[in-house]
Amino acid sequence: MKIHEYQAKALLQRYGVAVPRGVPCFSVEEAVAAGHTLGAGVRVVKAQIHAGGRGKGGGVKVVRTDDELETAARQILGMQLVTHQTGPHGQTVHRLLVEEGADIRQELYVGMVVDRNTQQVALMASAAGGMDIEEVAASHPEQIHTAQVDPGVGLRPEQAETLARQIGVPESLVGQARDLMLGLYRAFDDTDASLAEINPMAVTGDGKVLALDAKFNFDANALYRHEDIQAWRDLDEEDPNEIEASRFGLSYISLEGNIGCLVNGAGLAMATMDIVKLYGGNPANFLDVGGGATTEKVTEAFKLMLSNPGLKAILVNIFGGIMKCDVIAEGVVAAARQVRLAVPLVVRLEGTNVELGKQILADSGLPILSAVNMADAAAQVVAAARG
Repeated sequence: MKIHEYQAKALLQRYGVAVPRGVPCFSVEEAVAAGHTLGAGVRVVKAQIHAGGRGKGGGVKVVRTDDELETAARQILGMQLVTHQTGPHGQTVHRLLVEEGADIRQELYVGMVVDRNTQQVALMASAAGGMDIEEVAASHPEQIHTAQVDPGVGLRPEQAETLARQIGVPESLVGQARDLMLGLYRAFDDTDASLAEINPMAVTGDGKVLALDAKFNFDANALYRHEDIQAWRDLDEEDPNEIEASRFGLSYISLEGNIGCLVNGAGLAMATMDIVKLYGGNPANFLDVGGGATTEKVTEAFKLMLSNPGLKAILVNIFGGIMKCDVIAEGVVAAARQVRLAVPLVVRLEGTNVELGKQILADSGLPILSAVNMADAAAQVVAAARG
């Protein structure tokens, strides 16, 4: 789960991290009022979406007067903001953050992720703040400094101080940078975050170290422990199909292809998408119906796939272990009839009661293409999508 910048900053403030004064806004009128609250001078109007690169896409405006602030708010609120992280369709801006300006002298980067190789949290820091850290890692890896955090001890002050000096924080401000990193770590650890970034961490002309931007992702499996964070979920930022899928216990992710994939088991779903690609096709989705798929689940899965206007064919790939092939076959037949399926359907069944399942498909009278194995299924569905 992701949250907005203003929410991430509110979280950081709980842990003593300094952030600029700012007000979240949902209308132009609220933005104008927020500008008055912050007072005269330089202010910043920021689009709030779950994606980076907002400034390059026109979603961040620096303003110096109330009229400029109102104009910027009208331009940004409701715009379809396209960045390198939103995809070509962009994301509609429903929220703004109006924030006081800062006299920025240095833009630095600090971030935390879980390093699965060491099974520890990795605190990363770089002097190349304000840039995409992925680009820095690819082109100038020597500019990224890392400290591994022992989970039994936590981030040590001396580790934070060393990183602060490595990225060029002035000696007089190393203590502030250290405290910011310690606060970031406590926020990351206490909330079961999977990612926490401050980019940029700014050194200002009046001798402060501030979090000018902030980003948090959270482990969805731990959200039951954090009702306050769950309350920050913004459904406007999520795929409606993925929200609908979660209501029925389906794991669904939209992709950009034209071949729908309905599979039981995450590993088999990944393998199915791989083999579709191998045979020259493009999956339209990841869809795992799980080990206990019912007719209702399968029907909803078909509806989700068919909501994609570019869908050309569907591949059902089932290994019947806990889920028996005859049960899934009955679900496929019932779902195909209910939704009045109008695209080619290829089904590959294997496992418990496979022959009975195949017979149910054959007796249905529906134009279902039966596959003998995954390779045959992939070849058939790719050909069907093309033809």
